[in-house]
Amino acid sequence: MAGSFGYEKEHYEVSMDIGELVLFPAVRTMGSDVIISSPGTSCCHQISDGTGRTALHPAEVLRAACRENVAAASV
Repeated sequence: MAGSFGYEKEHYEVSMDIGELVLFPAVRTMGSDVIISSPGTSCCHQISDGTGRTALHPAEVLRAACRENVAAASV
């Protein structure tokens, strides 16, 4: 999607077509238990628009993992 490119109305379909080449099919094969991560806001939106799945920023994934480890250690 390359930043704002896919947000522009005239580029949206191209952005979706590019996503269908590799990214979207790969995401669709992943189970619902698989965490999808992407560092870019536009990439997260493209994944959501193209597959309906939510991609988290790597920092969000790390925060969740740290919270799980803290909770497990206090049991």
